[in-house]
Amino acid sequence: MYRVNCGQVEDKPGEECGVFGMYDFSGADVAASVYYGLFALQHRGQESCGIAVSDTAGPKGRVISIKGMGLVNEVFTAGHLEQMKGNIGIGHVRYSTAGGSTRENAQPLVLNYIKGTLALAHNGNLVNTPELRRELERDGAIFQTTIDTEVIAYHIARERVKTASAEQAVANAMKKIKGAYSLVIMSPRKLIGARDPYGFRPLCIGKRDQAYILASETCALDTIGAEFIRDVEPGEIVTITPECGIVSDRSMCFAAESKEKTARCIFEYIYFGRPDSRIDGVSVYHSRINAGRFLALDSPAEADVVVGVPESGIVAALGYARQSGIPYGMAFVKNGYVGRTFISPKQSSRESGVRVKLNVLREVVDGKRVIIIDDSIVRGTTSGRIVRMLREAGASEVHMRISSPPFLYPCYFGTDVPEREQLIAYHRDTEEIRELVGADSLEYLKTERLPELAEGLPVCSGCFTGSYPLKPPTEDIRGEYDK
Repeated sequence: MYRVNCGQVEDKPGEECGVFGMYDFSGADVAASVYYGLFALQHRGQESCGIAVSDTAGPKGRVISIKGMGLVNEVFTAGHLEQMKGNIGIGHVRYSTAGGSTRENAQPLVLNYIKGTLALAHNGNLVNTPELRRELERDGAIFQTTIDTEVIAYHIARERVKTASAEQAVANAMKKIKGAYSLVIMSPRKLIGARDPYGFRPLCIGKRDQAYILASETCALDTIGAEFIRDVEPGEIVTITPECGIVSDRSMCFAAESKEKTARCIFEYIYFGRPDSRIDGVSVYHSRINAGRFLALDSPAEADVVVGVPESGIVAALGYARQSGIPYGMAFVKNGYVGRTFISPKQSSRESGVRVKLNVLREVVDGKRVIIIDDSIVRGTTSGRIVRMLREAGASEVHMRISSPPFLYPCYFGTDVPEREQLIAYHRDTEEIRELVGADSLEYLKTERLPELAEGLPVCSGCFTGSYPLKPPTEDIRGEYDK
């Protein structure tokens, strides 16, 4: 499906979701900190957001929840945050495929059941949602959403009835759910984080004074002045309480000799992660610098200036420039006010959606041979427009370099990559794509370079190779049961 944002159609993979949780043992309210944490994770999802908080000293199980469609600063006001009294809370920013963008699907989800309340936020996609959903429906479950997060919440709640603790219920549910998930869960007196055994999606732990934090990226910890403690390991469950601090359950982790089965999403490093984040100990900034370096080493071109497409292409362009010795230039000015309420130009209008968002600095490219670095080409529509913009600004040559391999296969683990038939690289070689986008030359990052971007950590590159770390679903459920 097309990534839909502020009425525009963008030729990029859809963002992930972002999760954030905080438990302040001193009893201080956490809503404002959760808000700023989500603000730092806004790049991971811009369609909806939500916060749920509870006061562990108040009535057990009372949860205050606010969520809605839009950006964090559109949904929440200072008045909202003032009303949200509670020292434990979780939050979520969401991106969905086009069919699932409704307020009902906004997170966190809050369930009231026989054991009290459960609030849950989820980043990722399950591959066995239909069978799990049908099983629950046969037992009488009534669903309020179309998201797989509700399936996870139901299974945890059902297991909780049979177990002595919420964390054991999470472990039991993890034996049933398959796919990509990083979870932040709030029970009346506990904050729980869990990560799937493959480690597709990131999750880290931080601390500020007497408060502990769970977050999708370390940049969210920096934003609220928290100290990074460590990453949650693939397959690990962490339970945070005042009595015990952080308690770890690694029963769902792969055995030490099977750690190579872990499979972090390589696009976290190429595109999704903020450059000031570290994911599993690896700097996103350095990953993108290295992507540019590898492009310069493997696919050089004679040129006068290297430029990057904002945002993630900029750092890769710096890496290319450093390695090649060709000067780096800032060729694009980005309009930072193009938010989700932006009215997209009609086809009959002369304004281009790309031009409204980006404009070229003629002084940087006029009369020059330009190397342009971008993070990906999905359908090629935006790439072709950007090449034309550079030529119209006077570039004598345009050499395009892409800091990822060609997209050849769909993703079933949370990245919104379209059907194969919609991918420009499907049934086309690099030379044919070059002609379609109008560049003088075109080269992609080599697939064998991908593990180097993650400094040797095992990665999932299924959207480039078709080789997935676990069996994909037999039915394509990405548009129906999305995150």
